[in-house]
Amino acid sequence: MTRRRTYAVALDGSRKIELDRIDPADTAGLDKDRGVVKLDKLGREFAELSNLLAFAQQHSLLVIFQGRDASGKDGVIRKILHYANVLNARVHAFKVPTVDEAAHDFLWRIHKVTPGKGNLVLFNRSHYEDVIAARVHNLVPGPVRKQRYAQINEFERLLTASGTIVLKFYLHIGRDEQYKRLLEREENPLTAWKLAVGDWRELPLWDQTTVAYEDAINRCTSTQLPFHLVPADHKWFRNLAVMQRLVLALRPYRAGWLNALKDVRRSALKEIHHIRRHVEHGK
Repeated sequence: MTRRRTYAVALDGSRKIELDRIDPADTAGLDKDRGVVKLDKLGREFAELSNLLAFAQQHSLLVIFQGRDASGKDGVIRKILHYANVLNARVHAFKVPTVDEAAHDFLWRIHKVTPGKGNLVLFNRSHYEDVIAARVHNLVPGPVRKQRYAQINEFERLLTASGTIVLKFYLHIGRDEQYKRLLEREENPLTAWKLAVGDWRELPLWDQTTVAYEDAINRCTSTQLPFHLVPADHKWFRNLAVMQRLVLALRPYRAGWLNALKDVRRSALKEIHHIRRHVEHGK
C-alpha cells in the first residue's frame, strides 16, 4: 500500500530546522489544477469533521498560524472558514499588546481566547510573537525571553490535557515572493486594508527574523505538539497543505465523536418517548 505524502512537514524536534534550506515554492510535484481538486475534497471532509467536533462537545480545536508579513495567514484562514461550521468558528488576530494586556503575564491575553469544547479558534499570530518579535526588536531582556519557550510548551501541554487539539503552522514564504506580494497590495484597492508601513520596516530585518523563527520552532516543537512547516509561495498549495493536516489531525476522533452523538441520541429518545406516551395517553 502506497503511503500518501503529506504536504506540510511535521517537525518533531529530532533535528534543527534551517529555513534557508527549505524551498518555499515547493508544490510536491502537483500542478494547480490537481491541487485545487484535492483541496476541495479535503475541505468537504473537514466540513463534516468540524461539524462532528461542534456537535459532540468533547474536544476543541486551536489552529495557530505564524509567518512573515504577506505569507498568507489571512488567506488560509479564509479558506478554512469557507468549509468550517461558522456557528462554532472564531478568528483572533494578535496585534501589539494593549496597556491592559501588557500589565499581565504574556500568556494572559492568549489563554482567555482559547476555544471551549466544541469550538474552533484560528489564531492569526499568537503567543509566539512574544519570543519572535520580542527577540527581533529587543522588547524584553534575554533571560525573560528564554524562559518563555518553556512556558509556551507547558501552556500548550495544558491545553491538550484539557481536550484541545492544537495545530501549529509556520507559513514559509521566500524573500522575493514576499516583496512581490507587498508591491501587489499597493496596486489593488481591494487590498488597501493590508497596507502597513511596518511591513516595509521589517524587510531589512529578514535575517534576524529568520533566526528568531528558527529558535522558536526548534525550542517549541515535538512529536506531541509539532510545528508544521508549509511552503507558502504558491497560495493554492499553502491552502492544500494546511487543509490536509487539519483533516489528518481530526480523522482519528471521528469514530469517538459519532459514538458520543449516538449516546446523546439514545438518551434523548428515551426521554422523548417517555413524554410522548404521557402526551398521547392524555389525548
